[in-house]
Amino acid sequence: MARKMLILLGLFFLISVSARAQNIALYGGYTFERLGTSPARNLNGVEIAAHYTLMNWLRVSADLDGHFGLPSSPDARTFHFMAGPEISLPMRISPFVHALAGFGSVHLNGDTSSSYAAALGGGIDMRVAPLFSWRVIQVDDVVTHFFGGLQHSPRISTGFLIRF
Repeated sequence: MARKMLILLGLFFLISVSARAQNIALYGGYTFERLGTSPARNLNGVEIAAHYTLMNWLRVSADLDGHFGLPSSPDARTFHFMAGPEISLPMRISPFVHALAGFGSVHLNGDTSSSYAAALGGGIDMRVAPLFSWRVIQVDDVVTHFFGGLQHSPRISTGFLIRF
């Protein structure tokens, strides 16, 4: 009897873990940033994010991106790590908005600077399959304070979202 109860509790635990795990999503995709330094630079890069759903419409997001200069201006790199709340409408085509805060680093022409970073923006996710979505577009205003000046750098991203 105790063995059957232990097996039943184990199955219940596995089912509840898999149901709870569907609250986690991973995003990866291409991103373009117009770095707001003087002179401004166009940078291509990669963005990776993880989302944890607290409620149907509210999730916590952690975002990591890296942008790199084009061959015409190769000595430019930025890295940002930010986290914050994200509000979405859970539908097949799901708009969302977020406010992220964290830190950033830039390397320009041999000089390096670090500062706080914040991103205000949003986008649209489109569900392609039950656990798979396409982030059609994400647009953010990334605010930093590199080299003692305030920068507003628009960032546009697209990629894929997988829910676990």
